[in-house]
Amino acid sequence: MLGSALRSRVCNRAVAFSRTHATVSSSPSTRWSRGDVQDIYDSPLLELVFRAANVHRQHHDPSKIQLCTLMNIKTGGCSEDCSYCSQSSRYSTPTVASRLVSLEPVIEAARQAKANGSTRFCMGAAWRDLAGRKRGFERILEMVREVRGMGMEVCTTLGMLSPEQAKQLKEAGLTAYNHNLDTSREFYPSVISTRSFDERLETIAAVRDAGISVCSGGILGLGESDRDRVGLIWEVANMSEHPESFPVNALVPIPGTPLENNEPIPHQTIVRTIATARIVMPTTIIRLAAGRQKLSESEQAMCFMAGANAVFTGEAMLTTPCSPWDEDKAMMDRWGLEGMRSFEQERLSAFSPQPESVRKDQQPM
Repeated sequence: MLGSALRSRVCNRAVAFSRTHATVSSSPSTRWSRGDVQDIYDSPLLELVFRAANVHRQHHDPSKIQLCTLMNIKTGGCSEDCSYCSQSSRYSTPTVASRLVSLEPVIEAARQAKANGSTRFCMGAAWRDLAGRKRGFERILEMVREVRGMGMEVCTTLGMLSPEQAKQLKEAGLTAYNHNLDTSREFYPSVISTRSFDERLETIAAVRDAGISVCSGGILGLGESDRDRVGLIWEVANMSEHPESFPVNALVPIPGTPLENNEPIPHQTIVRTIATARIVMPTTIIRLAAGRQKLSESEQAMCFMAGANAVFTGEAMLTTPCSPWDEDKAMMDRWGLEGMRSFEQERLSAFSPQPESVRKDQQPM
C-alpha cells in the first residue's frame, strides 16, 4: 500500500493538474511543444481521461462512433522490411502473397459493409509504392469510383504516392489516405530501414496538397518508450494541419516477424495515448484499430471515454482479426452509442458531393 507521504504527493499532484488544466480548452490551432505533450501524457491517468473527455465533448458528439471496414486488396509480397508486418517478403510468415483482386469482390465487400452500418470503406495493398503498376492503379481508381458512388467514404493505403498519383485518387473521389508514421522519428529506424521517416512525410504532404484527408497514426507495442509515443503524437500534431483521423494500433505479434515475441502493450498505455492525442488534436477522429479484439468491453469503454470515436469492424483487418459487425452493434447498443453517417464529421462535409467522374458515370443513358 502507498505510504501517507506518497499518497499526499500523488493527491497534491492530481489537484494541481486539475486546477491548471480543467478549464483549459484545446483548440485545433494550438501549437504544442514536445515538453507540453509529455506533461499531458505523464499526468495522473484519471485526471488525464477526465480532461480528454471534456475536450472530446467540446468538439464531438460523444454518442457517435465512426464504423469503418478494411479490405486487403493485395496481400503479401511487399519489399519493405517493416518488422511488425507479416506481408513483408523478407520474413517467413503464414501470410500468402496474392495478386491485386478484381473489381467485383471489392464492390460486394463494400455493399456488405454498408449494409452492416459501416460508412467508411478502406482498401489496403501491400506495396512499397505504385511504380510500374499502371494497370493496377487504374483498377484501384475504378474501385474508388465504385465505392464512392455508393455514398460511402473511401480510404486507401497503397504505400508511397507521387503528387500526380494523389491527384488522380482525388479526382476518382477518394476521401482519405492512410499513411502511418508508426512511431517517433527517433525510434523509427529500429522498426523500418527500407523507407525513411521523411519519405512518409512527403507522401502525407502530397496527399494533403491534392485535397485528400490525411489518416496518419501509429502502432503501440513495437518496443518503443513513453517518450516515443509522445514523439509520435507531437510529430502528427505539428503537421501543417491536424490529420482528419489518427489510428491507434496495438501490435498483434505475428509468428515469423522480428517482433513475434513482443509483450502485449498494457491497456493503460493505450488509454494514455488516446487521451493525450484527443487533447492535442481535439477535432481529429481517433480510431481504435488493430488489436482492439484483445480488449474487453470495459477496456474499450475506457478508450471511448478517453476520446476514441472510431473503430474498424467486420470480418478482418489486413492480416489480423477484427471484431465482427454483430458483436460491435450489440456492444454499442448496450452503451447507447450509434454509428456516424457518411461525411457527418464537419471536416469532411466538403467531400460529400460526388466527384464529377462518378456523377457522369451514373447518369442515365
